[in-house]
Amino acid sequence: MSQNPFEKIFNYQIMTRLEETDSIAITTQERGWLKMMLVHPETANAFTPETLKRLEQILHMEHSNAEMKGIILEKAKGQERSVYHPHLRTLRRMIMNDQGFRLSYRTKIGEVRSNQSGFPFKLEYSMIKREWMLIWYSRKRRWLMYTKLDHILYIQGTSLPSFRIDHIKGRLQNLIEHRQKHALIEIDRRYNGELSRILYAFSCFDKTVDYDEDSNTYRIKVCYLEDECDFLLSRIRFLGLRVKVVEGSTLQARMQETAAIALARYTQNEDER
Repeated sequence: MSQNPFEKIFNYQIMTRLEETDSIAITTQERGWLKMMLVHPETANAFTPETLKRLEQILHMEHSNAEMKGIILEKAKGQERSVYHPHLRTLRRMIMNDQGFRLSYRTKIGEVRSNQSGFPFKLEYSMIKREWMLIWYSRKRRWLMYTKLDHILYIQGTSLPSFRIDHIKGRLQNLIEHRQKHALIEIDRRYNGELSRILYAFSCFDKTVDYDEDSNTYRIKVCYLEDECDFLLSRIRFLGLRVKVVEGSTLQARMQETAAIALARYTQNEDER
């Protein structure tokens, strides 16, 4: 137990001041980790020369353990795929600067779509497939498009007038709201001790958690897009008896269908005996 009765107040004041000045407190361990990461072969591609030089100057006095670096990077190492992509920096700048673009890309079946006009919305990284995805608004189709960065053959930024940018952003917001779905997932009280694990399963979704003290029950409100339904269902199935969908007709219907198929399969096995 801390001997300083004012420690919590002092820490709160520090955190408040950091938030007011948009500052971040960096620990020695984090600085050491960053310095170690800066010697990775992909670092030169991930940062501009000016940013890389600035980081190296800031961390010049920080010492990292060379032996630990080797263990972290090499132990149990399989075939490595780069998490950096050459288009990342370009697309991030476009998103930050509200730029449009023209691009050529390859579809899933190998067709090439050339000189497509669009507006970048979001970059997503799949931890499972280990690849980057660009979500963008097609001005021709007036719809959201999903394109792997590996499938982009050519991309060039374009300037758009402010009124056009505002129109596209409004259209994007309407599309997102139209495709957004919500589900309420209840945790079985027997598994309240596994709350952290259960929340981790839904970590890639926007969510809020409510706790009912009278019933000792946690409920998770999950926000997801239509095309993320199957992935969310896979998370729910993975958790098994720990959770139950209490609101969300689409998810409930799909879970009932899954349960019916499983029951039919095992009932058939019993009849064969």
